[in-house]
Amino acid sequence: MKQTQAPYPHCANWWHDGALLRRFVSDLMHAELLMMRRGSAGLPSLPWTDGLQLEADLGIDSLERYTLATALSACLHLHESGADQALLGCTTLEQWIACASNGLDQYSAELSFTSSGSSGVPKSCPQKLDMLWQEACFFAAQLAHARRVIYTVPAHHIYGFLFSVLLPLACGPVRASLVDARNMLPMELIVQTTDGDVIIGYPELWSAVARHAPIWPSGVTGVTSTAPCPPDLALQLTASGLSMIEVYGSSETAGVGWRTDARRPYVLLPHWRRSASADALVRQAPDGAELHCECQDQIDWQGENSFVPVGRRDQAVQVGGTNVYPAQVAEMLKRHPGVSEAHVRLMRADEGQRLKAFVVAAQFDGADRLPDQLASWVRDRLPPAARPVSFTVGAALPVNLQGKLTDWIISDGPGADGP
Repeated sequence: MKQTQAPYPHCANWWHDGALLRRFVSDLMHAELLMMRRGSAGLPSLPWTDGLQLEADLGIDSLERYTLATALSACLHLHESGADQALLGCTTLEQWIACASNGLDQYSAELSFTSSGSSGVPKSCPQKLDMLWQEACFFAAQLAHARRVIYTVPAHHIYGFLFSVLLPLACGPVRASLVDARNMLPMELIVQTTDGDVIIGYPELWSAVARHAPIWPSGVTGVTSTAPCPPDLALQLTASGLSMIEVYGSSETAGVGWRTDARRPYVLLPHWRRSASADALVRQAPDGAELHCECQDQIDWQGENSFVPVGRRDQAVQVGGTNVYPAQVAEMLKRHPGVSEAHVRLMRADEGQRLKAFVVAAQFDGADRLPDQLASWVRDRLPPAARPVSFTVGAALPVNLQGKLTDWIISDGPGADGP
């Protein structure tokens, strides 16, 4: 095992900040437990304290402990140093943090983030720390006025790591202070803001906040990523006095492009360039090496450095910042004995921001009870983001004149939609 230190001294030991590492480990464990248990029942709210007992306070059993240890080791590459071997013997959060710190002292050149595969298969996406730091330094230069970073995203997500772990360290000798706003309601968040604040958010948060903030204090910047921000929403926020930065990227690529005006295309970050292939990008690492990356989306290029994403190549859609796969959700619905056919789509903007399903009943009798049955069916089998929240029952799937599956209007009739 050979340590390859990042060439940037301020990020090489980010884990020596005890608060940052505690938040990273806690956020990862919390997210993994939510997925394993299909909910937060019995879990204490974040932030967690070092003395938290894994068994007594979190109710972690041996199987969960093994899964959590595997996830933490994979994310921080603790296997590179052998520090992962001690995790199974730990009984407190403090001990897990110490194991992580020991491992990172020996190997810290790489982290792996998990793509949000919800109903698909999540994918591990390794990233070099020096390249993440390169991106953080770029955005720190754009946010030179930052005094506080108010974050609403978890630290173990690549967006959260870049903007709530590395960005404050990249802001220079006078590091921006951090404020956890994940448990703040929109009005509380708005009241908290002042000149020099940078709010790290996502489209659903900005949509909720926009309804309560007609005018923002001067000098406040909002950052959004994880999913496309509707242009009308971004423009509304800008018109109310908020400076907005939209970041385009993925777990596979980290940040690729950015813009400050939703009416204009994204611009590539300076370490990216367009490849000769329309489906690929080239990233220049800090040491000068070039890496070729596949685009996660179909790209409409509007010049060598300007582009507009026009849709996922893997047919994923995003719900609450999580990738979900409507076709796979539809296949799961068809396994219900009362369903013969199913089609799943993302709701239109005027309907909501979740999935909706159109199903054909296997038999006429009892079809009126099918939406309620399916609502219960998906709660037991899918994580929240992948669950349709509206179920429409019809005699045949909706198709256009060419016979292709198309959209449908959510019915307000009794029994048409699930809770």
